[in-house]
Parts: sequence; structure tokens; C-alpha cells
Amino acid sequence: MEPTIILSILGGIIVVLLLVGAPMKPIHFLGQGLIKIMIGALLLFFLNAFGTSFDLHVPINLVTSSVSGFLGLPGLLALVVIQKYIL
Repeated sequence: MEPTIILSILGGIIVVLLLVGAPMKPIHFLGQGLIKIMIGALLLFFLNAFGTSFDLHVPINLVTSSVSGFLGLPGLLALVVIQKYIL
């Protein structure tokens, strides 16, 4: 598809949402999820920054950020164990 068509469709959706209004519950849920994924990426960044002295590196991507963001420190420790002993 051409970029002009995609931008036109997105613009139309934005105009419709502004006129009609979006339900706040799904938007709030998506916002919380995105914040948790960003917190998970930040945790992985600090783990990689301080883990270099222990020869530890966990890649930062959507899956690992989601695991560490939604599960917190237990998820981060699980990623470390998986990286160290399984992979």
C-alpha cells in the first residue's frame, strides 16, 4: 500500500475518534502496558550495564522487555537464569 493511503486512513481514524470519543478503558489499559514495557527495557538496560563485570548480557527486545516489565524482578531473574544456563 502507498504511504499516502495509509496516512489518509490513520488521519480519518483520528478525526473519527476526536469527534465520537474513544472509550477510556482500553486506552488506559494500553497505556499501562506500554509503561510496563518501558520499565522492563530500563531494568534490562541497567542489568546489562552492571552485568558486564559478571559476563552477563540479556538482549533488549519486545519479548524480554515485556517479561521483565510485567513480572518485575522475578521475571528479570528468570531471564538471567535462562540466558546463563539454558542459552
